[in-house]
Amino acid sequence: MTTDTSGTCPSVRYTLGIVRTAYRMRLLSRPAPPQFPTTVCEVVVPLGAYNAVLVQTTIAAAVLHPGLELPLPNWTANTRPGTIAVIGDSGCRVTTAGPDQACANHQTGWPFPQIANSAAKVTQPDLVIHVGDYLYRDDPAQADDKAANPGCTTSADRFTWACVVADFFRPAEKLLAMAPVVLTRGNHEDCRTPPATGGAGAAWFRYLADELRANGSCSFYPDPVEIRAGVLHLLNVDSSFADPADSGSLAQQATYTRQFESVNQLAAQQTGHDYFVVTHKPVWMVRSVGPPLETFTPVLERAVAGTTLGRLADNIRMVVSGHAHLYQMIDFNTTRPPQVTVGFSGGAPLEQGPNDAGVIGKSVGTPLQPVNHSVTQGGVFGYAALNRNAGTWDLTAHDPAGAVRGQTCTLSGSTANKEFVCH
Repeated sequence: MTTDTSGTCPSVRYTLGIVRTAYRMRLLSRPAPPQFPTTVCEVVVPLGAYNAVLVQTTIAAAVLHPGLELPLPNWTANTRPGTIAVIGDSGCRVTTAGPDQACANHQTGWPFPQIANSAAKVTQPDLVIHVGDYLYRDDPAQADDKAANPGCTTSADRFTWACVVADFFRPAEKLLAMAPVVLTRGNHEDCRTPPATGGAGAAWFRYLADELRANGSCSFYPDPVEIRAGVLHLLNVDSSFADPADSGSLAQQATYTRQFESVNQLAAQQTGHDYFVVTHKPVWMVRSVGPPLETFTPVLERAVAGTTLGRLADNIRMVVSGHAHLYQMIDFNTTRPPQVTVGFSGGAPLEQGPNDAGVIGKSVGTPLQPVNHSVTQGGVFGYAALNRNAGTWDLTAHDPAGAVRGQTCTLSGSTANKEFVCH
């Protein structure tokens, strides 16, 4: 993506086997100022290619971020990423009514820039997953970092390219240069923000979606998308508009049952491979033990129960989500996959979350199943990492500087009894 009015696409040169060739990128959208003064292009690069570099003489942009080299997968069709960084709910909250985050303070005010840099430098991932909520600047005029973000300085600028840069592309620059990314849409990028075309949803579909668009349109319920990382498959389910008031409404159950039916059908295609569901709103997260027990997100767990299988497929090893501004892992030691919630990467306000001792044993979901393990970190910022461990995964939470916070939890190899053992 380039901030220019040329409407031309650069070329990418990469090596495949012993042949090094330059390929012109395909034009996806032309500049549509003032909201989108950009040219968006794409190119399909085959697995196994390496050393992908933008050809300098074909670039129309005056400034290039982060550089000429483009990150490519380092796995093959028969392997999987070694390390995955997971971030979520990362934008800087700025509203007309307030209170606002101190976006210019990257230590305690809005630490996402520090978190993204630490994930790149300390964790050095092969793949990055963002579980949604990028665009928090509802009123950029109230931000305290306007000088650093030209074009994202007035109330009229919200949801423009400049504000997408301010909230995501600039602070995540080093991380985006490190590894390929999988992006999930959050409720901050749904279709409700006015206008009907050209709002946050339009920015999502222009710059961040799996299938990019040029016409400013926004869909509430796009189909799930499968992203293959070797023998690991990521099933991206758009839950951005699930129960938009977070009231416990089940009105959309049939819609999401169709989504999870598709998820199970995709997982059935490679029964010997691992699948993760990545979706912004959690399916089985415990927000409060109450009473009454409060969970995210009832319409999603009911939708899963309504599928033909009545559950997620056995080879779906975990669900990775955000939305709640904390870190949590819960498991059930059954065929139900663990729920990992990573919503503490910069967005405010933070949530304290429940006491884990009170969560364990509580019955959650449909059918009701008691929680086997619960690990919650509330009131702190950070990110998570998944590290390949033989045939399974180690899960860790990290503070903004990249240090591991708490225990390492290892996912069991069983598909009948899925649990994390922490040590």
